[in-house]
Amino acid sequence: MKIHIPTPLRAYTGQKETVEASGATVGAALEQLVTSYPDLRGNLFSADGKLRSFVNVYLNDDDIRYLPEKEATPATDADELTIIPSIAGGTPTAVEEPAVAELPTLTNDEISRYSRHLILPEVGMEGQRKLKAAKVLCVGTGGLGAPLALYLAAAGIGTIGLVDFDTVDESNLQRQIIHSTATVGKLKVDSAEIMLKGLNPTLNVVKHNTMLTSANALEIMKDYDVIADGTDNFQTRYLVNDACVLLGNKPNAYGSIFRFEGQASVFATEEGPCYRCLYPEPPPPGLVPSCAEGGVLGILPGLVGVIQATEVIKLILGIGDTLVGRLLLVDALGMSFRTLKLRKNPDCPVCGTHPTVTALIDYDQFCGIEKPTEAGPLEVSTHKAVGSEAVVDGIPQISVEELKARQDAGDKPFILDVREPHEYQIVNMGAPLIPLGEVALRSVELGDKNQEIIIHCKSGARSQKAAVALKNAGFTNVKNLSGGILAWADKIDKTLPKY
Repeated sequence: MKIHIPTPLRAYTGQKETVEASGATVGAALEQLVTSYPDLRGNLFSADGKLRSFVNVYLNDDDIRYLPEKEATPATDADELTIIPSIAGGTPTAVEEPAVAELPTLTNDEISRYSRHLILPEVGMEGQRKLKAAKVLCVGTGGLGAPLALYLAAAGIGTIGLVDFDTVDESNLQRQIIHSTATVGKLKVDSAEIMLKGLNPTLNVVKHNTMLTSANALEIMKDYDVIADGTDNFQTRYLVNDACVLLGNKPNAYGSIFRFEGQASVFATEEGPCYRCLYPEPPPPGLVPSCAEGGVLGILPGLVGVIQATEVIKLILGIGDTLVGRLLLVDALGMSFRTLKLRKNPDCPVCGTHPTVTALIDYDQFCGIEKPTEAGPLEVSTHKAVGSEAVVDGIPQISVEELKARQDAGDKPFILDVREPHEYQIVNMGAPLIPLGEVALRSVELGDKNQEIIIHCKSGARSQKAAVALKNAGFTNVKNLSGGILAWADKIDKTLPKY
């Protein structure tokens, strides 16, 4: 049978998108998969051999968790398995509708502006007035939030709230089309407001220049009709989900992106599942890189963000078939779209029949990461910080200043680069290259297991994982270069490009 491998796990299958496996059951096929690719086992199964809760497996279009025999479900060579790790009929409107008499009226200028909407019978005058009355909160004004907010503003949403506390960086402009070269260095909420008001001067923009946290989320979100989640970190994603449920099933138009792939759905409505129904717990820190670490096709967030905007409009108007109870998978390289069925989990700790999460929690702790301090909602690292301690998980940390001082003194330790080949072409320190996904298999190439090996990557997260892998393989003197090649370019050799 064919097993579809998601992008974050392809490093462990030699970058293969699909793998052939056989087995009488789903479990047998998965066992053959991890036997053929041993490094996958720890990412799919826990130490006791159970499928991890942040990994979903679909047999054709059915989530095996809801099949009677689960992993023991019979399978044939004609079936397909799809691994979905977290990255994130007609339904009535999920937004409480005001009486028609209470809806705001449209001016002559607005009737002219929205005329293409007004001649759609599914929208019409009443629908456009609903859009004008609506309040939508965009969590994040980055890759997803940019096209999302722009199209909502163009469509005539009356009030758009923006949550972000980051500033515009030149590297954002490859995908975050709500910002411009002229606004580099400005607060993202201020930059976004300039573009949105330029597009639609009558729009009411509410700026929340802050990080969304457990302390402020309910207060910020309570007055909005729909929440649009444009984050790319798990702690904010779980926070948004839980807050939406606790606020009485406030619809959450969800989107996520990674490299060339995206996901979209609508969570937290009364009749549908929430994000925790799909992913009860987050993946370990570092398993799924952020866009800053793994990259993203600049056009992809436009595609997924527009899908989110479409769902928001449908929810407000109460038209069409929304993505409630469905997960849309987007593959930009293959230009293919696939929809999988989602089910409300009666045992969900947030939206289930007997919820155990009845208040917002510490989501940084829940996701196992250090509390962010300097990055906005879209750029918060999902990797555990490793640079502030001398030893992390048994791996000594070495600063770029210390390494440079040693080199200047004539010491030439062996340095290993564990980034990907395409990253090496952008900038390198001249060190030999073994990508992280190949380190365990190619460790024999490193020779003496007692020699000192200093490992680096882009920022220090992947190199930490590589160091742990080498230590587990018997290497006795491995160190992690804190901050990676970015720190080297910042502090040692400022002529090097940063990416």
